[in-house]
Amino acid sequence: MSEPKTPTPTPAGDMYKGWVFKWTNYIKGYQRRWFVLSNGLLSYYRTQAEMGHTCRGTINLATATITVDDACNFVISNGGAQTYHLKASCEVERQRWITALELAKAKAARLQTESDDSGDDFSQSLPSPPSGQGAGGASQNSEVQSALRTLGCKVEDLTTCNDLISKHGSALQRSLSELDALRLTGEAGDKIRQVTERATVFRITSNAMINACRDFLALAQAHSKRWQKALQAEREQRVRLEETLEQLAKQHNHLERAFRGANAQANAADDDKAAAGGAKGEASDEDDDNEFFDAVEEAPEFITVPADPHFHKRSSSNASGFNSEICSDDQSLNEEPLAANQESPSPELTALKKRRARIPDKPNYSLNLWSIMKNCIGKELSKIPMPVNFNEPISMLQRLSEDLEYHELLDKAAKCHSSLEQMCYVAAFSVSSYSTTVHRTGKPFNPLLGETYELDRRRESGYRSLCEQVSHHPPAAAHHAISDRGWTLRQEITVASKFRGKYLSIMPLGTIHAIFEKSDSHYTWKKVTTTVHNIIVGKLWIDQSGEIDVVNHTTGDRCHLKFAPYSYFSRDVARKVTGVVMDKEGKAHYVLSGTWDEKMEFSRVMQSSRGGENGSEGKQKTVYQTLKARELWRKNPLPEGAETMYYFTALALTLNEPEEPVAPTDSRRRPDQRLMEAGRWDEANGEKQRLEEKQRLARREREREALGQRASGRREEGGPHDLYKALWFERGQDPVAGEQVHVYKGGYWEAKERGCWEGCPDIF
Repeated sequence: MSEPKTPTPTPAGDMYKGWVFKWTNYIKGYQRRWFVLSNGLLSYYRTQAEMGHTCRGTINLATATITVDDACNFVISNGGAQTYHLKASCEVERQRWITALELAKAKAARLQTESDDSGDDFSQSLPSPPSGQGAGGASQNSEVQSALRTLGCKVEDLTTCNDLISKHGSALQRSLSELDALRLTGEAGDKIRQVTERATVFRITSNAMINACRDFLALAQAHSKRWQKALQAEREQRVRLEETLEQLAKQHNHLERAFRGANAQANAADDDKAAAGGAKGEASDEDDDNEFFDAVEEAPEFITVPADPHFHKRSSSNASGFNSEICSDDQSLNEEPLAANQESPSPELTALKKRRARIPDKPNYSLNLWSIMKNCIGKELSKIPMPVNFNEPISMLQRLSEDLEYHELLDKAAKCHSSLEQMCYVAAFSVSSYSTTVHRTGKPFNPLLGETYELDRRRESGYRSLCEQVSHHPPAAAHHAISDRGWTLRQEITVASKFRGKYLSIMPLGTIHAIFEKSDSHYTWKKVTTTVHNIIVGKLWIDQSGEIDVVNHTTGDRCHLKFAPYSYFSRDVARKVTGVVMDKEGKAHYVLSGTWDEKMEFSRVMQSSRGGENGSEGKQKTVYQTLKARELWRKNPLPEGAETMYYFTALALTLNEPEEPVAPTDSRRRPDQRLMEAGRWDEANGEKQRLEEKQRLARREREREALGQRASGRREEGGPHDLYKALWFERGQDPVAGEQVHVYKGGYWEAKERGCWEGCPDIF
């Protein structure tokens, strides 16, 4: 979309960039080009998008001359064939560029001079590293030299700025004196005198600032040697502490070995007693695994320690304090990945349609709070239109369909022979749905009642899903997905939220069901609480916290997952998730660990114990000895340029792609959402308000019809005031979860094949 005006150049560290008009030829005249000033080089491109692949020209400012033609024009030349005639949009912008170019030129010339010199001005003033420091001390000294060089560059920048202020200030004073010499009378003369007085005040203030900077520079130079000595003394003290710590570690290691040797001799002497009390014979073997438990702080519910991979070859007698809960399922105790016999996708499921990989960049619109507030005056809270500035260009139905981003986990789970392995994949799938939210601070569009969304990936990935907004008060969406690879996923989600001032808590209500045909396993779980922080002030960020119980209602297996809330004082990694997979007897078989935004790993449990450690509340913690952790799931990298596309994943970029044939109620046909994606936010706000008012009128009409039926006796008293019924889902009792839910009743995909959409409401 076209920009309302040429943006001013923006600094980014030592980089300066912005739009400037460049003279091309006598036919085209001045053309707008994107200029980037970095590392003493001025480069230009036709558009910002060209920065990654095509540069149209570059000038080295170290040998260039910069001249000013008039109020907006300036020329940059290197004395050879390269000369740029440039024009800024206004005098202020031209002066910004001139200042940035002068600073860059001075820095480039200084760096060129320094590169010609073999020595370093600062190396002589630094003491040599101590004898025990070696390469580490040399690297530390190089860091100090680098810091001093940076400070020196900044001092030179201050000097250059001082010269520029003095130069331009003198020129301004001369110009004002010339104007004053004209002896204009009347209002013009008064204005000139006012400007002259203000320029004088500005020059006095500038001189005061320059003098203060000069005094600060003198003090800094006077104290720099003392600071260097203090820094070197601190470094030497740190090295001594490190050496002492290393000696203590070696002594501790020797004591540990001596202790183990003494225990081994005592055990050899007591061989005759081992038959009667074999547990004591193995207790000493496990002491080294239990020694470091005190170092674990705030372990949530259990502790994991490495186990011997060949543990099953050892004696099976009970160890002291252990329950000897050795895994006894049909899988061998090796470290092979779960479901290693995965089949390659069949050729008929290869992608036949090229999906889009980009959407229009998000416009940089500022939010005018008054434009929102003036629409709220005299209106009910439910009728206040929220602008699309808070949204992202997809609906909640499409966001719900994003749960299938990592459908491969369900494909693998469907092929598992062990229900416990299958549970690991289902648990990882329940965590993976949150990975797309880590940067997604935009709010999805609230679906209109009767709005639908289909995601047909049968040819590419073997599944297809359908979502429908089945209720508006409270808002509820039903979702049904079925795969040719042997699984079905269904859910009905209602969102409750609480605004706490600094943050907003979003609590999804409803149960998610996953059913596998081959094993006839039926899994259920619920979603955790999502918290959006810094609602009022600061940068928005999202956290997930709470607990999930994934239950296999067929076998009784269970996985308890815990999402740790973010804490500034926690030593754990951020966004941590831990879990344990247990059978119906409560025996642990796998430990899951990872983060909800990056990856999940699993570890095979070899043995477990209780009573080895007490928790913060006096509860006994469970200690699991596990094999080496293996990766279970990893987040896909975001597409290139995702930061300008609402941080959408590769799947999310395709969700709103126009497609035919889809139902007239499909979210892809929603006009306000389509306009927002195209960057036409003002029009999108108007369309959004029209659609919401149309929805209110339809609801009032249904309520009048319901009241008419009640008055005529055709309807029971106390029934619902709204006659609305979902089109593709029907409400009923779920025998597994024991809830009233909407379940897919069929017919949508058949209607799509026929191209017959009779009965679809007119909502757009």
